[in-house]
Amino acid sequence: MTGTLYVVGTPIGNLEDLSLRAARILREVDVIAAEDTRSAKFLLSHVDALGPANPARRIVSLFEGNEAGRSEQLVAALAEGKQVAVISEAGMPGVSDPGARAVAAAVLSGAKVEVIPGPSASLAALVGSGLPSDRFTFLGFPPRETGARQALFGTLRNELGTMIFYEAPDRVGPTLADLAAALGDDRRASLGRELTKLHEEHVRGTLSELATKYATVPPRGECTLVVEGGSGIRPDVDVEAELRRLLAEGLGPRDAAARLVVVTGKPRRQLYQLALSLSRTRDA
Repeated sequence: MTGTLYVVGTPIGNLEDLSLRAARILREVDVIAAEDTRSAKFLLSHVDALGPANPARRIVSLFEGNEAGRSEQLVAALAEGKQVAVISEAGMPGVSDPGARAVAAAVLSGAKVEVIPGPSASLAALVGSGLPSDRFTFLGFPPRETGARQALFGTLRNELGTMIFYEAPDRVGPTLADLAAALGDDRRASLGRELTKLHEEHVRGTLSELATKYATVPPRGECTLVVEGGSGIRPDVDVEAELRRLLAEGLGPRDAAARLVVVTGKPRRQLYQLALSLSRTRDA
């Protein structure tokens, strides 16, 4: 018989959030594939204090750089009847963390997959935000490159559900500013940081207020942004007319295109080429 792949949710800060079932599985399995083996050993020291562990249990790494090859090895272990657990550094594997490839490989091989639910920063931030939670969209980490990030936010103007993002502390300020430009200064939002930890905080306000707050001083700790959904009313934007207006105001083609990226969600290159053509026609 093949083994079972257990996808185990682990604490995002507070060890007391580890479920009894998760602790039992981590003690009993033969192999634990961990995003960070050092963090895994710290967690397992807590788990093993709750009961005897499998003496043959071993820990292997499973991170973005080796997940493809490691997944094949895990499938081979499952084929031998081994019980395998996958854990990320914190939270649920496969959600902005390694694990999805391992699950896909196990499913393809016909092995049994069981998910052991656990803490989630996205859901904790959503519930603590005070924003509607009946419909929401998880978008992970926004692109680091400014143009790609602005283009993404431009496509979300009419997203009805509450939106959830993960973000690095040093990029929270620029991301909030881009969100305000794309979605509107008055859109409600919340920044959840250090969730389940001693200094947990939910900072609520408009996108403009939060962007101003974190413009020069980034928040500390791991951050989750929750943003109110839109009304569903799609504004009509005459792209060519808007570009002509911006060019007439003295903006160059590159700056005019950048301004419309966050409004339309259209590719920056496409807008730039149109702005360049309009500029040349005007100057001819």
